[in-house]
Amino acid sequence: MTVKANLSSLVIGYGNPLRSDDGVGWQVAGRLAVDPRLAGVEVLQRHQLTPELALDVSRADLVVLVDARSGPLPGTVAVERVDPAPESATTWSHHLGPASLMALAKELYGRSGDVQVVSVGVGSLDVGEQLSPAVTDALERVIDTVVGLVRGAPGPPVEPVARNARA
Repeated sequence: MTVKANLSSLVIGYGNPLRSDDGVGWQVAGRLAVDPRLAGVEVLQRHQLTPELALDVSRADLVVLVDARSGPLPGTVAVERVDPAPESATTWSHHLGPASLMALAKELYGRSGDVQVVSVGVGSLDVGEQLSPAVTDALERVIDTVVGLVRGAPGPPVEPVARNARA
C-alpha cells in the first residue's frame, strides 16, 4: 500500500490547557510535534484561532484543527470538513471559528487549503491541567485520526457531528 503524504500540511491544536479537557488540542499537538509519522508537518499549539493564523492557513494544502467540543459524549472523536463562511457572514475579531478563519485566508491571501476539524467530546472543563479519563482514553484515537488525515490514509472510525457546531 502506498501512503500519500501531504506536502504542505498544518496541524493546530487549540483550547485552554488550564481548563481540563479544553486542553486536549494542546496535548494532541504536543505529541504530534514529536511523532515521526508527521516529520516535516508544522504543528502549532494555540489558545484560540486568531486572524494571524490566516497566512499559515493560506499556505497549507491541508489544515487539521484539533479542539474540544461540548455536547457529544466525553471522549467521542469526530471529524468534520469545514467550508469557508460566506463572505456576508464573516466578521473579524481577535477570535475566529474555523469557517471564518478559512474565509479570512481566502480574502487576504487568495486561498485556503482543505480544513478538517478533529473534535473530542469533553467530560470536564474544570480548572486544572489533567484530562478526564474519557478524553485521556481517546488521545491515541485522536492522534491516529490526525495522522491518517495528513497522510491521506483512512483513520479509525469516528462519530459524525452536526455541521457548523463549535469545534
